[in-house]
Amino acid sequence: MSKSIYEIRDYTIESEWFDAYKTWAKELAAPWLKSNLEVIDFWMDEGEPPEVSGSNPIVSKNGQPNVTWIIKWDSREVREQQFPKTMSSEAWQEIWSKHPNENAYLHLNVRFMEAT
Repeated sequence: MSKSIYEIRDYTIESEWFDAYKTWAKELAAPWLKSNLEVIDFWMDEGEPPEVSGSNPIVSKNGQPNVTWIIKWDSREVREQQFPKTMSSEAWQEIWSKHPNENAYLHLNVRFMEAT
């Protein structure tokens, strides 16, 4: 039996498009994603300065991610089957067509982790 995994999606949205993105995400994207995937939650930057530390802190030239959302999956195999189907669905494509600028994603990072 496979262990559940958590898909952590971090986006850096271009600052000039961030307010429009937030409106789209709050009104359309996040509610739909939460009702069609096991989304743990969907977070967006609200202006608090980040804290960066460590022995070699390097911040991307694109800045810190300003959007994060997490999806729980039964397994990686389930994710690989279901995520593409969900994102290619007619309902999601309708929401995506209202995106303020699909090219405003400066950086996308997807990680897969297990709970400890």
